[in-house]
Amino acid sequence: MFVIIGIVVVIAAVIGGFTMAHGNLVLLIQPSEFVTIIGAALGSLLISSPLSLLKKIFKSIPQLFKSEHYSKQDYLELLKAFNDLFLVAQRDGLLAIEKHIENPQESDILSKSKKFLGNDLAKTFFSDTMKVMLSGGVPPHELEGLIDTEIETVEVESKPVINAISKVGDSFPGLGIVAAVLGIIVTMSSIDKGAAYVGMHVAAALVGTFLGVLIAYGFVGPMSTNLEVGLEHKIRYLLTIKTCIVAYAKGNPPIIAVEMARRTIFSDERPTFSELENYMRGKTE
Repeated sequence: MFVIIGIVVVIAAVIGGFTMAHGNLVLLIQPSEFVTIIGAALGSLLISSPLSLLKKIFKSIPQLFKSEHYSKQDYLELLKAFNDLFLVAQRDGLLAIEKHIENPQESDILSKSKKFLGNDLAKTFFSDTMKVMLSGGVPPHELEGLIDTEIETVEVESKPVINAISKVGDSFPGLGIVAAVLGIIVTMSSIDKGAAYVGMHVAAALVGTFLGVLIAYGFVGPMSTNLEVGLEHKIRYLLTIKTCIVAYAKGNPPIIAVEMARRTIFSDERPTFSELENYMRGKTE
């Protein structure tokens, strides 16, 4: 939602400021400049990115409009679900929670965390890790190393996408200059046709520079930042899950495992100790 609002605000501010200065909006409609800048940017992306990376880049675009943000309520639901699950394991043994691990969607415990169930990465991450723990053949410290490896893989796999988008954004001002120079070349070849004609062509050439800078700093740059922030929240969510699992695997009671996981949450979304305790007891106030 905020991405769409931001795009609208950028466009409205630029067009509004231009019209307030008595600018003619028709002058900004220069298809040749758009073709040059956008086409060159896409071409540079094709040159710099293998097919596998291109697929990830285009797949990541819809993520801009899907929030990777996790609210305090999302974390409360997650921690309570894990607490309840580990209480069952503590009371009835690890095998008692196997059905919950195999089918989280059908689990009456895990299904209480809607954000968790809607996150395929987190769900698979948790289930696969718990299956390893249920096998009983992996010491807690090695389990922690295994989880860290997976989290690192997720992070390393996502960063090239963000870097590629960021580099394309950085290239737009330069490509805008290229389009402007081409426009000036066209203008100079028609310099004998009068001042008004030359002025129109110079204005069209300057639109290329304007578009390059606007696209870079008004759209593509912020989009790469959005994806980077989303990745940070995604990794933090996985780290919270990891901390809870490892703490329980090391023999801590469920409530202590959950408390240790709570400490990993970013401060804006982190519930207080009292809030978590009340939520565990079914108190919503």
